[in-house]
Amino acid sequence: MSKLSRRGFLKLSSAGAAAGAASLSPASALGGQESRNPGATTLPYPEKPIGKARSFPHNQAVQFTYPDEMSPCTLIRMGEPVAGGVGPNGDIVAYSSMCTHMGCPLSYDPASRDFKCPCHFSVFDSEKEGQMVTGQATENLPRIRLAYDAKTDSVTAVGIDGLLFGRQANIL
Repeated sequence: MSKLSRRGFLKLSSAGAAAGAASLSPASALGGQESRNPGATTLPYPEKPIGKARSFPHNQAVQFTYPDEMSPCTLIRMGEPVAGGVGPNGDIVAYSSMCTHMGCPLSYDPASRDFKCPCHFSVFDSEKEGQMVTGQATENLPRIRLAYDAKTDSVTAVGIDGLLFGRQANIL
């Protein structure tokens, strides 16, 4: 048995590491083709059925989670068309129900038609795409993108505009 020199060990180690890295590259996973969009920032959001549009009560909060069970959201059927609204009347919107300031749980106020944070008194407008109105928050509420299927009267969550509080990416 021959003794392996330090230089020989380093050469063998480097060659093995290079071969291993090449076998794990995206190009090899695609059969030698380069990835079509290696710098993509759009994440694959799941589709989550929320319910039937006509079954949602007017101007009342409907709670659900999206894109995962750790992300509370609120859907509101406003009763009149609003920016970004879906449904037969374009009046259904949904937002994250965590304040963008420090993640406190928001409550929907039907009288003023806005979201209020009990921790630091931020207010968000539900009729203007979750726009921050006042308070400590500096960003609008993340809006849950909804899709409406007129044939089945179904509302489905399909994505998020904005970053959920406390995350570097919405999809974990």
